Amino acid sequence: MTDRIDNTDTQTIGDNHDQMSQMENSLLETEIPESMDGSRLDQALARLFSQYSRSRLQQWIRAGHVQVDNKILKAKDKVTVGQQIRVQIQATAEGQWQAEAIELDIVFADESLIVINKPAGMVVHPAAGNPSGTLLNALLNYAPELESIPRAGIVHRLDKDTSGILVVARTLQAHKFLVEQLQARAFEREYIAVVNGVLTAGGTVDAPIGRHTQQRVKMAVVDHGKPAVTHYRVEQRFRGHSAVKVNLETGRTHQIRVHMAYIHHPLIGDPVYGGRFKLPAGCSEELIHELKNFKRQALHARFLGLVHPVTLESMGWHVDLPEDMQRLLRVLAEDASRE
Repeated sequence: MTDRIDNTDTQTIGDNHDQMSQMENSLLETEIPESMDGSRLDQALARLFSQYSRSRLQQWIRAGHVQVDNKILKAKDKVTVGQQIRVQIQATAEGQWQAEAIELDIVFADESLIVINKPAGMVVHPAAGNPSGTLLNALLNYAPELESIPRAGIVHRLDKDTSGILVVARTLQAHKFLVEQLQARAFEREYIAVVNGVLTAGGTVDAPIGRHTQQRVKMAVVDHGKPAVTHYRVEQRFRGHSAVKVNLETGRTHQIRVHMAYIHHPLIGDPVYGGRFKLPAGCSEELIHELKNFKRQALHARFLGLVHPVTLESMGWHVDLPEDMQRLLRVLAEDASRE
């Protein structure tokens, strides 16, 4: 279970904002070691201050927030051993997004991370057609310091109609650390999906995913796609459907939805990859009603595991299935018991 926190606690928000601003607007000082003599300034900074991304360091160089022996240099300028480096960390807004007082289901929060149980129907990031009401808008209200973090600290996404757990970085250092974990495939991510058809056993789908060649709004398994690996295991079988536990090695757009459709077991309710609507022969009236009215892909991110960016402790969080998926599984089980 998770604790629900209303993000209109302005006192807490203000305290957090002041504390995080002090952390982000600080001064870094060091000197060029012998091993970096003759290096480009941006390359030396990337090695000296590896907690920040190279693009962020280059941004600070261009803005004049980096001094070498009290002089402002360009990123390509060479540095020499013994030179004194001063970097003024700047918390700068990443976008023109607006904070909105939208309730969040907070699973965990500290000075580095926010772990959230996202409901189905919530868009993660503003885009054309969804300028407001998103998770990002809610996050800026809960933690205003996220304005200075790339994508407000969001390092991975869930589709609008996928429910479940995701993590947000509260500092630049945490953001860089989490992105590197994600790129190294070090996140543990477990999903529950309810699919069409009866799977006899678990397996692995190792098939590259890229943009569909004819329908550009869709993804597909294509030869020129990026590597994508999905592991699945049957949790429960019904008369014409299966509940499966899914673990991801990679994080491609719509990966689970595409891979399960690719092996001819699309997710119940998937409006894009679900194919033609079918009903098992002889299913109950209650199941017919449930399947016809389940209007989103039956997919929930149940578990997330990662290494904390500051303590380096391995941490993990579970969130329960939302009511609509619990009800779907209950009706499927009741229908199966009629045989």
